[in-house]
Amino acid sequence: MNVLIVGGGGREHALAWKLASSKRLAKVFVAPGNAGTALEPGVTNVDLTDVAALVEFAASAPVAITVVGPEAPLAAGIVDAFRAADLRIFGPTRAAAQLESSKDFAKTFMSRHRIPTAAFQTFTEPAAAHAYIDGRAMPIVVKADGLAAGKGVVVAATREEAHTAIEQMLVARTLGIAGARILVEDFLEGEEASFIVMVDGRDVLPLASSQDHKRLGDADCGPNTGGMGAYSPVSLVDQNPGIIDEIVDRIIRPTLSAMRANGTPFTGLLYVGAMLTADGPKVVEFNCRFGDPETQAVLPAMSLEDSMADAMFTIARGDKLSGDSQFAVSRAAVTTVLAAPGYPEAPRVGAVIAFPPLARDVLVFHAGTKQRADGSLVTAGGRVLAVTGVGATFDEAQSRSQKFAREIEFEGKQFRADIGWRELERRAGATGD
Repeated sequence: MNVLIVGGGGREHALAWKLASSKRLAKVFVAPGNAGTALEPGVTNVDLTDVAALVEFAASAPVAITVVGPEAPLAAGIVDAFRAADLRIFGPTRAAAQLESSKDFAKTFMSRHRIPTAAFQTFTEPAAAHAYIDGRAMPIVVKADGLAAGKGVVVAATREEAHTAIEQMLVARTLGIAGARILVEDFLEGEEASFIVMVDGRDVLPLASSQDHKRLGDADCGPNTGGMGAYSPVSLVDQNPGIIDEIVDRIIRPTLSAMRANGTPFTGLLYVGAMLTADGPKVVEFNCRFGDPETQAVLPAMSLEDSMADAMFTIARGDKLSGDSQFAVSRAAVTTVLAAPGYPEAPRVGAVIAFPPLARDVLVFHAGTKQRADGSLVTAGGRVLAVTGVGATFDEAQSRSQKFAREIEFEGKQFRADIGWRELERRAGATGD
């Protein structure tokens, strides 16, 4: 059987790498893919992005199942188009994907169904937003309603920062239509973790937990980005079954139940960005697809078996997940993202990338790269590469990721040297160091 992965970033490279290991699959196509997927054994790039063309390709290849990587095609209704053509696809419909494509929809949904999240208000007029800010405690969070490639969130430490964010989104329209409506929500105190589950509309199949690092610089300084790194699993979650049960019982199952009741059942991949507060887990955001760069850490942390492809096929067919389905987390993984100079505001591309020989227990997933006619690789996006180290322990994985990230060279390279810093603090606290 053949599988088609839609997308061209590091997440899609990781998905292609994972699925290509399945004995059930003959070919893995990636549309459009990138320079990394072009080099991946068992993977073929297809230069297509238009939904109608993807439908035609999937029907003619033939493709047994299509897996959607990015959020934009889901918001545009790619799942609806494939289903209308009687093609199997893993992901939610356009209506269900509003949990991610509209933060106003998601927050209103959570409020209506009593799913724990931060207090919020929605605004389209700057004056009303400014007045609201003046009456709230700091810090506070300003979010664009629409999709903004991970850059539509400002965690404002001061009222001045919050007012500036409002002006940029609602007046200067720096985020375009995505920021034409904004949300202002209370800041949640705690540690954030990513909890990702496959869902068949009712039942859930959890993947390994992970933690993203959104800020550009070490110690969580600088602007928000699409993600500068991640690690998996998160000991705070995986070693506390009570947290997992609470996320499933208070957040995920009520969400799925309400979506069914609304006539928009959710199937595919549901990602819960959960803040672990003193009052229990609360939703920071929903995503309706694999995270980036969380996927580059989660998949290598899981055992290399056919179980992921099996679960995807089951859900895409409209069947029920097996009650005893589960994924084994066999090792630790740490992913360090290498970004272009000027990222996230104005990345500069075209720099030649120099790679050392690939090290043992290191995976390099391409995100923004391009291969020239002479065979050289150059930077072609804001986030360029995701360097994943794996090991029996977190320490091993982090050391391998950081060492190889330093050895890859291109002009102006940016990366964080502290991916997994909360995990390190937790481990130091446990040992008394």
